[in-house]
Amino acid sequence: MLKKAFPSILSSILLSALFILTSCGEQNESLISKADEEWIQGHNHSALELLNEVLKKHPTGPKAEEALFRMGEIYHYSLDNSTRALNYFQEVRQMNRRGPFSYDAQKYIAEIAEFGLKDYDQAIIEYQNLINFYKKDYSKGEHQYRIAAIYYKKENYEQALMELQILLENYPKSPMAEETKFKIIEILYALNRCPEARKQYRLFNLEYSDSRFKSEMDFVVASCLEEEGHLQDAYNRFKALEGKYTFPSILKMKLVGIEKRIEKKR
Repeated sequence: MLKKAFPSILSSILLSALFILTSCGEQNESLISKADEEWIQGHNHSALELLNEVLKKHPTGPKAEEALFRMGEIYHYSLDNSTRALNYFQEVRQMNRRGPFSYDAQKYIAEIAEFGLKDYDQAIIEYQNLINFYKKDYSKGEHQYRIAAIYYKKENYEQALMELQILLENYPKSPMAEETKFKIIEILYALNRCPEARKQYRLFNLEYSDSRFKSEMDFVVASCLEEEGHLQDAYNRFKALEGKYTFPSILKMKLVGIEKRIEKKR
């Protein structure tokens, strides 16, 4: 009798355990969903309380990673607390570098360092981590571009130029390639390397005849001609940009300045 009864008792215990585990999983899913709803409705602190409940029940594992990630987003987007958000994103990454939220957490870390904290040296490290430790090849060019942009902000134009050249060598099919080639022309001008800038301009026009950067590049080339003393050519190029260039007041200032210089020479 006992032998026959034992399997059914064991089955009941296993089924009860499975039911408890399933219920807990569903409850945690429900808590995270409720937290998302609270956040959408602008109830930030209620959302954080619900996510803390998830962390109490699951201090590690996928649910903990998701809860920490959501908390980081709330502090980042809704509570304007970059430092606190950074702590949560770092916890996500440290908990599981290969987890489903690790890459996005690392991206937030890099962006907060650059735009929120303006810690440019740390931001370079974090963008490099995105390139080195994650396999999202389609985004690597974007992260390399951010590294170059940071060096540009730091006015280290030579290093910015080098980083852009690395982008083109390593990620030639990146969506950032066109903008990178335009920025190279801009930086060459900033470095007073106008002959190289004009050469790159000619190559760019052959590759991207309808580029959205056309007017900006024409402005750079006209500025090169002006600095080299080719005033009439520079004036003609600036004049051709009327109605096309993004900053008409700057364009007008250039035209007036060149007109005065031409008058003096006569």
